[in-house]
Amino acid sequence: MSAVPDDPSARNLQDALVTAAAAGAIAAPVAHSRLIELIVETAMQVTAAEAAALFLLDEERQELLFAVALGPHAAAVRDLRVPLGHGVAGLVAVSGQPMIVADAQHDPRQATDIARKVGYTPRSLLCVPLLSNDRVIGVLEMLDKRDARGFEPTDMHTLALFARQAAVAIEQSSTSRSLTGLLTAALAGLAPAADTARAREEAAASVDALQGTPLYDSALELAGLVREIVWHGEAERRLCETVLRALVEYVRARPAPGRES
Repeated sequence: MSAVPDDPSARNLQDALVTAAAAGAIAAPVAHSRLIELIVETAMQVTAAEAAALFLLDEERQELLFAVALGPHAAAVRDLRVPLGHGVAGLVAVSGQPMIVADAQHDPRQATDIARKVGYTPRSLLCVPLLSNDRVIGVLEMLDKRDARGFEPTDMHTLALFARQAAVAIEQSSTSRSLTGLLTAALAGLAPAADTARAREEAAASVDALQGTPLYDSALELAGLVREIVWHGEAERRLCETVLRALVEYVRARPAPGRES
């Protein structure tokens, strides 16, 4: 991964995401939803948007789902689905390219059907893809820049940088949630079929008990440090990997505790 450009806004956004992703590396669903809200809130502040939405891609149904919507009409859009290719968000999801719409009220690309359902047609739009390993996992959309006629190319540049980092944080948080669920299911699967429900409850309690222990907290802190190093660039990633591999080889070569050398 290339180094982040020397842009104060982009660096501040990355720092916020490093902290959020590290804190929620093995997050519960509530923490995952809070991470997404934090992403949208921060993006709104940086671009001075009056409203915003984050869509996640449902690949099976080829639709965008509203994961978070903030602004005056947010509640009306949270259950809506947007087909790929429909509206500005759908076009950005298909093309993988950011888009600025200066006059959304008269632009044919604007999803007028959704605007009618919500009762709100934005004046201007800024929409960027959420890219993880060059794969679109969603879309981040800003609506109506405060005290301005529309969004500028500099807004698009900053938001695109932020969206790439945000996509990494979302993917990591989603994967961690899946791993937690997988561990719970695996522990529950060791019990007889008749006791599945009880075993699942006990397994979930075991996973919860693991979180918050000193060992867990230390591992989480180390994971956050590694993630921060890796995000600085390819050279830093290689150096971090070399050091960690050397340390692991050294640890593996040592006699086990309590065993004579």
